[in-house]
Amino acid sequence: MLPWLVLALLLLLLLLALFLRHPYLLQDAFHVHMKLQIQRLVRSYAGQSYFIMDRFLELAREQPHKTFVLFGDERFTYRQADELSNKAARALLQSGRVRQGDTVALFLPNDPSFLWLFLGLAKLGCPASFLNYNIRSMSLLHCFSRCGATALVVAEELQDAVEEILPDLLEQQVAVFILADKCKSAETESLKDKVRQASADPIPKEYRSHLNMGSTAVYIYTSGTTGLPKAAEVSHGKVWAMSSLMSVTGVKPLDVLYTSLPLYHSAGFLCFTSAIERGATVAIRNKFSASQFWDDCRKYDVTVIQYIGEIMRYLCNTPKKPNDHIHKVRLAIGNGIRPEIWRELVRRFGNIQIREFYGATEGNFALLNYSNHVGAVGRDNFLHRWYFSYSLIKFDVDEDAPVRDSSGFCVKADTGEPGLLVCEITADSPFQGYARDLQQTEKKKLHDVFRKGDLYFNTGDLLSIDKDGFFYFQDRVGDTFRWKGENVATAEVADVLTMSDCIEEAIVYGVEVPGLEGRAGMAAITPREGRRFDSAAFCQHVVKFLPNYARPRFIRVQGSLDVTGTFKYLKTALVKEGFDPSRVAHPLHFLDERQQDYVPLTPEIFDSVVSGKIKI
Repeated sequence: MLPWLVLALLLLLLLLALFLRHPYLLQDAFHVHMKLQIQRLVRSYAGQSYFIMDRFLELAREQPHKTFVLFGDERFTYRQADELSNKAARALLQSGRVRQGDTVALFLPNDPSFLWLFLGLAKLGCPASFLNYNIRSMSLLHCFSRCGATALVVAEELQDAVEEILPDLLEQQVAVFILADKCKSAETESLKDKVRQASADPIPKEYRSHLNMGSTAVYIYTSGTTGLPKAAEVSHGKVWAMSSLMSVTGVKPLDVLYTSLPLYHSAGFLCFTSAIERGATVAIRNKFSASQFWDDCRKYDVTVIQYIGEIMRYLCNTPKKPNDHIHKVRLAIGNGIRPEIWRELVRRFGNIQIREFYGATEGNFALLNYSNHVGAVGRDNFLHRWYFSYSLIKFDVDEDAPVRDSSGFCVKADTGEPGLLVCEITADSPFQGYARDLQQTEKKKLHDVFRKGDLYFNTGDLLSIDKDGFFYFQDRVGDTFRWKGENVATAEVADVLTMSDCIEEAIVYGVEVPGLEGRAGMAAITPREGRRFDSAAFCQHVVKFLPNYARPRFIRVQGSLDVTGTFKYLKTALVKEGFDPSRVAHPLHFLDERQQDYVPLTPEIFDSVVSGKIKI
């Protein structure tokens, strides 16, 4: 009997030592198990040709009277959503301008019609292209052209934006539908009346018979790391994988999800499709409002909220109220929350579980902070590495390239050192790339990373792993920064700036502003020979061609721009100096939106921006 007791005691001590050394082992194992389960599930769905649309139709039959969408004072059941999407699909079909499998672009704000149109297009086997409703002119035309769409559906209030590019669209024989009873232009077609009159009869499944899990379900635009916005091809398989994220975080069918993020972004879209995957209810808002956020949560009995860093900061900055703790929210899912905001949110609004995640629309890998560790975006552990091939590699910021050893292979980053996150491209973790942009697709691939012939996806993001195995997001690399919840492609902004009559060259980059999320846009420019910097005219040009979030807040005027030996612009020193007039020898200007001018950036203005007295 004694030997068995000794053996049991030794086993107990061994387990105790194991958990002392790896306190998150059970959480790690459970998370990896969930990710593997999702992979198996998507594979099984592929064999059955079972898409997110099939899941929606199943729910419309099984729980027809359950609330699916909440918006304002409106409530839509699963059955009503099914019928409204049938009407949308039939209206497009009966127009004679949309056929099975055609790509249709949606230029719409957050509104239930966005959802019905997406579902209607999915029933027709048509990929949808989600256009950012903030973009205009050249950017709008560029984004539309990337996806190969043959039709464009436009919100009534966005007609003027489309008028600018209408001649180009008509030249390409694009059908332009306005979601209104009447159109401003005779060359566009009204759609609202057609939807109202259309039949709600089910759409035959044969319209989707040509699809498989690799077929494109939706095009979602991303700035990536270089150039103009690119249309990331999101397959039906990836829609399933993305939609399953919320099940991993603990979202249940009885939950009510709330999002005020744009539906044209993968995050907002994910909230909608995750509600379908879970069979839950989703409440959407046309635009984020800090003052109405918790009132909405109470109104709709919200239990799960979606966020980006700015949302949490804005909520913490609102005046305190006696009912701050009175709500049913138990879970917050998103990315970009700063540690101090995380702590303040929980202290002020109650014990809400934060599920910070990391991922990219076109990426083949995602991280989730399932352990509620403040500031982290996920965990690195031997189980995760065993099943999912990823790594952090050393990166030369000035050369904008990974560091390679004498054999030509990449070098892994040390513990605590920021490194470029790369993820191996395999059958289970594919990278579909960008529509009609083979060059940019190839730029996101890294060859011969650790061995000859391997292939990895370059996330374009620097992360670090601490000694306890927690991942932390550090920065973006290349030519992109994030501001106001949007990715800003610096090359695109620089191209627009150099179109101004007075500008010869421009380097665009992001700078940190104390107390604010992301980075504010800044540009170092050189005037054309014989011209001066005309701040007012330049401001008019910027406002006309760039959406608000992409407009540089700070301008640095200098005689020449430094380049490397390979003629790449040097940004590192510019980023470090920022917009502090005491550190920058060149003239600085600040975007004064009230005066519609780039005014000289004085020490007084600098102090006001840094202290938050001047809002940017």
